[in-house]
Amino acid sequence: MKRLGLLLILLMLASQGLLAQDTLIVKEDAPAEVVSIRKEHSPRTATLLALIPGAGQAYNRKYWKMPIVYAGFGVTTYFAITNRNDYHLYRDAYDYKMGVRTDVSEQAIEESEKYTEDNLITLRDYYRSNMELSWILTAAWYLIQIIDANVDAHFFYYDIGDDLTLHVEPQFNTINEAGLGYGNNIGLSLTLNF
Repeated sequence: MKRLGLLLILLMLASQGLLAQDTLIVKEDAPAEVVSIRKEHSPRTATLLALIPGAGQAYNRKYWKMPIVYAGFGVTTYFAITNRNDYHLYRDAYDYKMGVRTDVSEQAIEESEKYTEDNLITLRDYYRSNMELSWILTAAWYLIQIIDANVDAHFFYYDIGDDLTLHVEPQFNTINEAGLGYGNNIGLSLTLNF
């Protein structure tokens, strides 16, 4: 645990140097004394910070995403731990019923008396597969939040102008596209201006 904490501190200190990159922007038509300094928003920094869940979203100033990230981890971890506990319960109950182990909990003994060997095997395998799936979903959620931070950092300075329009117009054709036969074709024409 101490090594993990030390690794997180070193990662945060190393990323501080990446956050201090400034870009000097000089406009050609502006007077010489008008100079703006813009802090460079780096996708690399966002990705590195996203190794700590939620930090990449904070770097991108998308604070509303942080509770979603933590809720996803909470839900998947909850199901993984719950299924692991049930897996251990039915595994111990099966071992007790088969006479392999005698040092099991009272609850495992009660479960071994309720179910047959086949039922205990089925329950054990069911909870084991759910536990493994929950851990896979937790890892997938971790990767998704890293990808989200990276993509969001790429679009940090992306500007959607006011001239984004969609025109929908009816379209009528009297001859089909192959040039054969006569027929009335009615449709919609969609035009998107960027």
